[in-house]
Formats: sequence, structure tokens, C-alpha cells
Amino acid sequence: MSKKLIRRTRHTPQRTCVGCREVLPKRQLIRIVRAAESVTVDASGRLAGRGAYLHDRRSCWERGLQGALAHALKTKLTEDDRARLEEFMKTFPLDAEAGGTT
Repeated sequence: MSKKLIRRTRHTPQRTCVGCREVLPKRQLIRIVRAAESVTVDASGRLAGRGAYLHDRRSCWERGLQGALAHALKTKLTEDDRARLEEFMKTFPLDAEAGGTT
């Protein structure tokens, strides 16, 4: 009797964008982390603290900054945090799908 080769697929963590609620692989989203002193963008995805994820689209960031991000992080965004996140958001190109669906 011969052994059958079993190919295992690698597990890819899935996360939900708090702006549009779309589920994607973790690496395709940007992590925002609530650390002890502030809320910052976590480029490495490894900082300690409570995290939330957003697409690299302005529409998702705008919806997230309206309240979904603060709710996901279980904190209230300060004016400094909001300004820092809005500056980061301005680095994204304008959405090509301005009148389209999410």
C-alpha cells in the first residue's frame, strides 16, 4: 500500500477592514494600533496593543475616522491622533471609484 501525499495549504490570517467591512488577508490591510500613549499606524504589523485594520483607500479611512476606528480600538481618538491619521490618509491617491460601490 502506498502513502498518499497530502499537501497542506499555508494558513493566511484574515482581517476585516473597519471602514468597509470587507474581509481580506492581513497583509493587504494597514494596521492601526492603540498603544499606551497614542493611536498610530503600525507599518510592521507587530506593535503591541489593540489593533484595527483599514484598506489603503481614502473612503475606508474617512468612514473609519467617523467613528468605526475608535469603536474597534475601544478608545476615543484625540485631536492629535486624528490629525496624525488624516495626514497619513492624505498620502493615498483619490479613490478611482468615486461614484461606484464599496
